[in-house]
Amino acid sequence: MGKVYYVSKNVGLGLVVLAIIALATIIALSITYDKEKAKNQNKPGDGAIHSTSTPTPATTPLTSNEPWDNYRLPDSLVPVSYNVTLWPRLKPNADGLYIFTGYSAVFFRCVKETDLIIIHSKMLNLTTFNGHHAKLSGLGIATVPAIQKSWLVEKTEYLVLQLSSRLTVGTFYILYFEFLGELADDLDGFYRSEYTDDGVKKVVATSQMQATYARKTFPCFDEPAMKAVFNITIIHSPDTVALSNSREIDTTDTINDGVAVRVTTFEPTKKMSTYLLAFIVTDFVSIESNQHQDLLIRIWARRKAIEANQGAYALNVTGPILQFYERYYNTTYPLSKSDQIALPDFNAGAMENWGLVTYRETALLYDPVISSTGNKQRIASVISHELAHMWFGNLVTMRWWNDLWLNEGFASYVEYLGADYAEPTWNIKDHIILYDVHTAFSVDAFTSSHPLSLPEDEVNDPSEISEMFNTISYNKGAAVLRMLSEFLSEPVFAKGLSSYLNAFAFSNTVYTDLWDHLQQAVENTPGMDIPHTVHHIMNRWTLQMGFPVVTIDTRTGSVTQKHFLLDPDSVVDRPSQFNYTWFVPIKWIKTGVEQKPYWLLHKTDTNSQMRVSGEDWVLANTNVSGYFRVNYDADNWERLLSLLNTNHQSLSIINRAQIIDDAFNLARAKIINTTLALRTTQYLSKERDFIPWESALRNLKYYIFMLDRTEVYGVLQAYLKKQIQPLFEHFKTITVNWTKVPTGHNDQYNQINAINVACSMGVMACRELAKSWFKQWMENPHNNQIHPNLKSTVYCKAIAFGGVEEWDFAWRMFKNATLASEAARLRSALSCTKAPWLLNRYLEYSLDPTKIRKQDAISTIQYIAKNVVGMPLAWNFVRERWSYIFQQYGKGSFSLLRLIGDITIRFSTEFELQELRKFKEDNLHNGFGSATMGLEQAIEGTISNIKWMKENKAHVLKCLTEWSTPK
Repeated sequence: MGKVYYVSKNVGLGLVVLAIIALATIIALSITYDKEKAKNQNKPGDGAIHSTSTPTPATTPLTSNEPWDNYRLPDSLVPVSYNVTLWPRLKPNADGLYIFTGYSAVFFRCVKETDLIIIHSKMLNLTTFNGHHAKLSGLGIATVPAIQKSWLVEKTEYLVLQLSSRLTVGTFYILYFEFLGELADDLDGFYRSEYTDDGVKKVVATSQMQATYARKTFPCFDEPAMKAVFNITIIHSPDTVALSNSREIDTTDTINDGVAVRVTTFEPTKKMSTYLLAFIVTDFVSIESNQHQDLLIRIWARRKAIEANQGAYALNVTGPILQFYERYYNTTYPLSKSDQIALPDFNAGAMENWGLVTYRETALLYDPVISSTGNKQRIASVISHELAHMWFGNLVTMRWWNDLWLNEGFASYVEYLGADYAEPTWNIKDHIILYDVHTAFSVDAFTSSHPLSLPEDEVNDPSEISEMFNTISYNKGAAVLRMLSEFLSEPVFAKGLSSYLNAFAFSNTVYTDLWDHLQQAVENTPGMDIPHTVHHIMNRWTLQMGFPVVTIDTRTGSVTQKHFLLDPDSVVDRPSQFNYTWFVPIKWIKTGVEQKPYWLLHKTDTNSQMRVSGEDWVLANTNVSGYFRVNYDADNWERLLSLLNTNHQSLSIINRAQIIDDAFNLARAKIINTTLALRTTQYLSKERDFIPWESALRNLKYYIFMLDRTEVYGVLQAYLKKQIQPLFEHFKTITVNWTKVPTGHNDQYNQINAINVACSMGVMACRELAKSWFKQWMENPHNNQIHPNLKSTVYCKAIAFGGVEEWDFAWRMFKNATLASEAARLRSALSCTKAPWLLNRYLEYSLDPTKIRKQDAISTIQYIAKNVVGMPLAWNFVRERWSYIFQQYGKGSFSLLRLIGDITIRFSTEFELQELRKFKEDNLHNGFGSATMGLEQAIEGTISNIKWMKENKAHVLKCLTEWSTPK
């Protein structure tokens, strides 16, 4: 068990006094709340509240400095607790609308004199009392200022109450509301999810509050630092179950507005942020674990999914992962339960609501017969990510969204540790190189990137907040924290984390608080030696965007660093107080022997130990322990290439992947020539491991995207066919002609690569294999013999090689799929057809929620755009419908983040650049919301692609023609 939160005697006594005060005030709040609620028990059940108000635009000028025109709440009021009762209707009312009604009261303290109450409220019809949107009362005081005026500000999503006099500092007040909202299918706030069971439509009321959607459910101080205790009551039909963040403490069956209902009351929550709240009403069922004393662990899903045992794997890994984190953080799990639920409609992959984690079905449900190894790994990783948040993000929360990386970067790093503990044979920790480090490099090498920690004033409105949920916050955050853990050592890193979590439990922090505690851990560790404080080292990695390329000249021992940019001609507009230099921790080996770690602290330095000659060689950034790229002098590059070609296994799997990835990106940045980069792939005919192959294919994918509409694609295909053939034959042999599954976890992934690339590059045996497997399934739809690991690839290739018959069959199978991951495979594969009319039909389907779930619409368009035939169709489709897509999928929607970048990934001509810029200009009036940064990156990427094509197309043609020609 982890340690408890230790406090000093004096602090402890103070907390006891505060607890007594808080208890008294919560009781008083409950009494006031119950009185108000009792007055309204007989209101109509269809939500016909006697006097309602909808948001109205602010009447103040856009340049107003009024506090209600600022997206940040004033610092005059602090919430202590809320009482919230919600009643979602799972059947439409007389107007055909699904609604919810509710009552809430917020108990708050005045900390600065003010005659204004500003609280978030969005898309709620608020009952008016004597012409005002709320009732204000005090706690133990004779007089309370009257509400003179109240109004809603649409732009900043506020309810504003103008008072007759100032609130008193140190005094507690209660603000009471009644409200009605739509239980829409918009995937945020309190929303509606639907599914069909034996032909009957079922409705689920569920929620997604992150980042700024709690205000759509009840009026609240909706900022992460405004933590409070929440007392939740949910009214629902007796044949459903209600879930929230904490355990239920009471259920009562009663009659409300003439309707038989069940009233479920929950324990008061821990002190927490509004974005972590969760409310669900459903007919789902659960399975639970009794193996963990005093902790209730449950997995919830559709009844048929639970009966099919699809929740068992998630249940089996949850307990071990929680136990791992308790030991890793040296802090006990803060709650009494851990519920996880798989939802049919959910916009993100998962959401770490404290005590009630919500998931897409694909991220939680696993069928041992139908699901693939990839599905299993995704479930373990996503569960590990979300459970990591129970401490890092939920117990201790960033003060504002500009430091989102503290939450998401951390969870993205330690998810590998938790999943590795649950599945130790997978070697999953190595995958962080591919899925986080290399992914972050690809975005962070543009001038449109941003620092991990932005100034607070750059992140204000909801769309700017949603933009922070990006590759930098998640993937770069993970990569940088992994580097920090590497140079501190994991025990020192974990010791600092434990201290940090205990010091700030139930509070909010900024990034420097973490540095403080890690520095304390360093100072308390004998023999720990780093060249500067944690602050001085890490500020250079978090307060400036990008990363360095370190160049080592093994002829002289010279070591230099430079800000790495994929387009060296691009202009960096964002200034850096560190002039884009970093303190770089370099682990390295010389001729296979590990050397003493070295710190590059200036732009240039000399390390005589790195001077080599003859057959000796240097390789820096071993196992990619640091967040930087490495370049060498020509002689050392030749020695490393020779090593790959003669004895590639003398280098670690990760470093083989690193050499390929560094070389391709250095070539794109014109630091080395393209031929050198391509030469790193010549040894691949001998490579059998997944990570180097995956690294190579990701980089070669750029060449495919650039060249598959040109005359060069033929020779690229011929070269890759030559390189993949031995791998294809290798897996044919070890699987006994495709009848067995490879034993190793990574080998199973590489088998998929072998078949995918072989089929794409024209290996006829592969094409016939895919077509025959799919044909057998079409002939016997109830007996699919294609192994789950290979389904995605086989479905895609068979549909690509086939016609309308194959497409229509796959569509039927998609509509009838009972496992979400199987439906997801088919939905992706349907985009592989080469028939333009089928792709256009599929694009039309994508925005029809009766055919494609709303949560899947954007990704379906993205799939189609990655098909060379589908790309121009998707581009025209999105341009024509941008206003509709933008409005329907939200200014702050996560799903829009990468849409434009994925559609324009092949753009490499001046004409396409002009089209992209015109698209931006034509839609400035609509805006781009969370896609704003993606649009800028698409423009920058297109400019880079144009230059690359001009400088490399002819050269690649010449080089690959020579290599692919039989000798």
